[in-house]
Amino acid sequence: MMPNVSTSMPIVKFILFGLATTSLFLGLANFQYGTKMEEVKREGIDLMIALDVSNSMLAEDLSPNRLERAKRAIYQLIEKLHNDRLGIIVFAGDAYVQLPITTDYSSAKLFLETIGTDIVPTQGTSIGSAIDLAMESFDFENGTSKAIIVITDGENHEEDAVVNAQSASEEGVSVHTIGMGSEGGAPIPIYKQGAQIGFRTDNQNNTVVSKLNEDMLKQIAAAGNGTYVRATNANAGLSIIMEEINKMEKKEFGSKTFKDYEDRFQIFLIIALVLLILEYFISNRKNTKLDRLNLFEKK
Repeated sequence: MMPNVSTSMPIVKFILFGLATTSLFLGLANFQYGTKMEEVKREGIDLMIALDVSNSMLAEDLSPNRLERAKRAIYQLIEKLHNDRLGIIVFAGDAYVQLPITTDYSSAKLFLETIGTDIVPTQGTSIGSAIDLAMESFDFENGTSKAIIVITDGENHEEDAVVNAQSASEEGVSVHTIGMGSEGGAPIPIYKQGAQIGFRTDNQNNTVVSKLNEDMLKQIAAAGNGTYVRATNANAGLSIIMEEINKMEKKEFGSKTFKDYEDRFQIFLIIALVLLILEYFISNRKNTKLDRLNLFEKK
C-alpha cells in the first residue's frame, strides 16, 4: 500500500539520532583530556578583624544583638573578598588569634560560626591588646598594604588603645573602628541553657546598661589614620570601611602554578550537530533513482 516508504531509512535515522544524543550527553558531561599549566598571580591587602566578644556585646540595642550583628557583617564581607588575605582576632579581657591570616575564606566562615562570648576566659575589653596582637600577626616582609578593623562597643578597660593605634599607623597600618551599640545603651542579658534568665547587675543590684563609647572609638580611628563608623541595623559599616581600604595599594604577595585539564566538550557537540543534520536530511522514502538502476538487467 506504501511502495515508496523505505524500510531501511528509518533504522538509519534512528541510529544517527541515537549517536547524536550520546555525543550530546558526553559534551554536557564536559569530557576532559590532557593537561595545561596555568599560573595565577595574587595581589591584595592583609586585613585583620578584631572582634569584641565581651559580655556587653550581648546587649540587644542592635538586632538580634551586637555580637551576632557583627558576625553577620563579617560573613557578608568574606563573601565579597577575592585575593585579599584575612585574619580574625577575638578579644575581651585579653586577645586571641581565632583565625591566622589566610586566603581560605571557607575556613574563615567556619571559624566565624564558633565565636561567642564564652570563647575568651577573661572578661573585659582590651582593645589595645587586640591591636598589638594584630600587628604581631602581620608579615611585614611581604610588602602588602595592611589594615586593622576593630569591631566593639568601645567600653575599653585599658588606657593604651589610642597609643597602640598610633604606633600601628606609624608602621603603615591603618586602624579602623566600628561602634556596635547606641548612646542610650541596653541592659546585658544573662542566658542559661539558651534561655534568658535576667540581666546583669552591679554590686548594688542595679541593672547594668552598656552604652556605646563613641568618643573612644573616634580617638582610636583618628590615631590609627583610619575611619570610624557607627553600626546600625540597616548597615553594620563594614562596606563603608572597605571602600576606604580598597583605595590602598594592592601588591602581589604570591603566585600559584597548577595543572588544569583541557576541555574537550566541543568535539562531542560538533559530532552531535553533524549527526542531527544528517538525520534531518535523510528521507523515509525510497530513492527512486536507485530503483531505476538495474545492473543485472539483460539488454
